[in-house]
Amino acid sequence: MSFTPASQALARFKVLDLTRVRAGPTAARQLADWGADVIKIEMPAGLEEGDMGGPRHGPDFQNLHRNKRSITLNLKEKDGIAIFRKMVETADVVIENYRPDVKFRLGIDYEILRAINRRLVYGSISGFGEDGPYRERPGFDQIAQGMGGLMSITGLPGQGPVRVGIPVADLGAGIFCAMGILIALLEREVSGEGQWVQSSLLGAQISLLDFQAARWLIAKEVPGQAGNDHPTSIPTGVFPTRDGHINIAASGAHIFSRFCQALKLDELLTDPQFAIDSARSANRVALNRRIAEVTIEHTSAELIDLLNKAGVPCGPINRMDEVFADPQVQHLAMAAPVRSGKLGDIAVVNQPVRLSRTGNRIARATPEKGEHTAEVLREYGYDDETIAEFHARKIV
Repeated sequence: MSFTPASQALARFKVLDLTRVRAGPTAARQLADWGADVIKIEMPAGLEEGDMGGPRHGPDFQNLHRNKRSITLNLKEKDGIAIFRKMVETADVVIENYRPDVKFRLGIDYEILRAINRRLVYGSISGFGEDGPYRERPGFDQIAQGMGGLMSITGLPGQGPVRVGIPVADLGAGIFCAMGILIALLEREVSGEGQWVQSSLLGAQISLLDFQAARWLIAKEVPGQAGNDHPTSIPTGVFPTRDGHINIAASGAHIFSRFCQALKLDELLTDPQFAIDSARSANRVALNRRIAEVTIEHTSAELIDLLNKAGVPCGPINRMDEVFADPQVQHLAMAAPVRSGKLGDIAVVNQPVRLSRTGNRIARATPEKGEHTAEVLREYGYDDETIAEFHARKIV
């Protein structure tokens, strides 16, 4: 069975995926979903070490590793390293998220592989960076959320630090690494040489703080917890309704005016406490209380219809089942169907980016461990007898 790319956009690139858990697999998935031939390299059965990202047939693993091929290869054995280095000769990209010292111990660090293939783009993801005082520390998403400031600005005022409900540092580090790899591949078209691309959970988390980080760097403000209220755009937050809650974003003079007119709160437009942005910021609690007195008299659906017609941003607060039942989400095809040999018909989370000419698809479900070992090794010139010998010796 030959490789069928998920898209033609990156179909000319071959990627060797040494990653585990989440941040690294996220980077590799970005490339696989856009057509790169991503070969996931795993330890042979019985030789696994550490957490590989949950049960192979669980939702998390299946969502992370679609559109890839899988081979087993023991990189602790001399012959395993020799096979890997042979693959590097014609690879475009290697991605790894070992602790920084591991790749040097295995002899597969950037400088060694660069000597084999000067065009190689080598992507590394670590917890805290490839050098510096925290280089050897193990990285974990929640640790980065805390150290990177996110937990200090998440949650209700005074309730103590709160983690975000997704592994935002992991995901950010993976997506930034994939972006760096694509930049390096573009630059290679000019220079003819690859380079070492590095991202970290801590660096990604701080970058994703965006305007909250800038508030400190530029204005020396230390942001705190604002709960469901936007920290600077007011009124923006969660408001009660007769049957639940909705989000409303009515900041700025023009939108606030439309909002007040729609809810028959015209008196707020002339009240000195609320008439201008700075006043609304200073009197946030009183303003939100007055708005809530009106929103709670309506159902969520009534308010969403009313405010959208008035041009005021608003929306429901959906459970996960409601998210994928939403007609716009279905129109965006964010649940992508795929056929798994083990699980049957399933769906994974689709890419949020569309290209008009070289679109993508979920071409294959997450492979079984080593499903493509023989297929891939034949592509590199190994015959069936040699492959059988490798299996017997647990090289693959």
